[in-house]
Amino acid sequence: MATPNDVMKLIAEHDLKIVDVKFTDLFGQWQHFSMPVEAFDPEDAFEEGMGFDGSSIRGFQSIEASDMILLADPDSAVVDPICEIPTLSLVCNVFDPVTREPYSRDPRYVAQKAVEYLKSTGIADTAYFGPEPEFFVFDQVMYSAGEYSSAYQVDSIEGPWNNGIFGFGHSVPHKRGYFPVPPLDTLQDLRSEFVRTMIDAGIEVEVHHHEVGTAGQCEIDMRFAELVKMADQVQMYKYIVKNVAKKHGKTVTFMPKPIYADNGSGMHTHQSLWKDGEPLFAGDGYAGLSQMALWYIGGILKHINALLALVAPTTNSYRRLVPGYEAPVVIAYSARNRSAACRIPMYSGSPKAKRIEFRCPDPTANPYLAFAAMLMAGLDGIKNQIDPGDPAELDLYEEEHMGTVEMTVAKLNEALDALMADKDFLLEGGVFTEDVLDAFVSYKFENEVGPVSLRPHPYEFLLYYNE
Repeated sequence: MATPNDVMKLIAEHDLKIVDVKFTDLFGQWQHFSMPVEAFDPEDAFEEGMGFDGSSIRGFQSIEASDMILLADPDSAVVDPICEIPTLSLVCNVFDPVTREPYSRDPRYVAQKAVEYLKSTGIADTAYFGPEPEFFVFDQVMYSAGEYSSAYQVDSIEGPWNNGIFGFGHSVPHKRGYFPVPPLDTLQDLRSEFVRTMIDAGIEVEVHHHEVGTAGQCEIDMRFAELVKMADQVQMYKYIVKNVAKKHGKTVTFMPKPIYADNGSGMHTHQSLWKDGEPLFAGDGYAGLSQMALWYIGGILKHINALLALVAPTTNSYRRLVPGYEAPVVIAYSARNRSAACRIPMYSGSPKAKRIEFRCPDPTANPYLAFAAMLMAGLDGIKNQIDPGDPAELDLYEEEHMGTVEMTVAKLNEALDALMADKDFLLEGGVFTEDVLDAFVSYKFENEVGPVSLRPHPYEFLLYYNE
């Protein structure tokens, strides 16, 4: 465990000039402010708190109780990999300045409480998470929306829509982007720079590659880590990818479905429980799983529609969660079968590699809330010995099977309703609170579901203008 003294040594060793403090709002956006090292007071940073206006942060305080403070986590200290001026980056937790209590709507605090709850159950002492955030790297983007107009356009040198003009000549067809070498894969060197920058920031990376979608869909996989640390790393991952791309004149989006009729971007999340350094998900059951792992899957599947509100939390998420694009919309589990919501990877027979993969999440999720919610669902499955049913070994997208399987909800408003109807498992141990869930759901309905549903869609003009 790092200490404030370790942080001060890091500042001196690297002759850092700026200290940047970061925290996450309720919906997953990293926020920050910076100070010169001359003004950085370790007592303020690690004990007394650094003040900010909580009423200006989405989902946080109202204006009559706006003052909040940040306390930095010394373990998060790293030389910022993006800033040109040598800068220390610190991840913080949010506190109330009057009560000195952790702030209930701080997502990082929710994730920390989930880990503490896990330990209190005696079931396990460590939850490992390994998300796979996908994203698109575009060359250009344009979007606008108003009372009388709405438009968007993305462009990539790889996109097949550019075949009709003189130019590059090596486009990637729709749904054909998985693993081609350059020049079809135009982003090899850029992804490698993403990876080296992540490693400089202390993130262990296992692999990078072009993904199935055309127009620059990519994936970089991090080595699994403990729940809170991994959520911190997802925030750094997105920060690095967006900023390194910007340096090269490109733009990155983690939107789940920015291109029609092609694969969307998910964040398949691998997870396992350990105790006293031993894996708990390996056994002699289906696909080499333990009974505990099967119950964990049972909890995920039982609460899947409520989970979707937190792991697929945007209206755009449900453009991805449709059959036919490898999206997991069937409430089932299976070894290797990617059409099921839960998959058991079979790449390795090692007990340490045994895990479950939940395929519904996407990278617009707040990683702290998403990982905490998945853990709470899995623990509910273990505590109540929830049977996940029989595994699904068929192609669940085939028309002959579609009527025999249960599907996930199809819209964000349905997921939010499911969350409100099925939230008790999240409230166990005080991990989530009514306050957090109410604030989250209210914001989503008022600022996303409502405005999107009320606006005329450009395609509606094509369909109906001349009716």
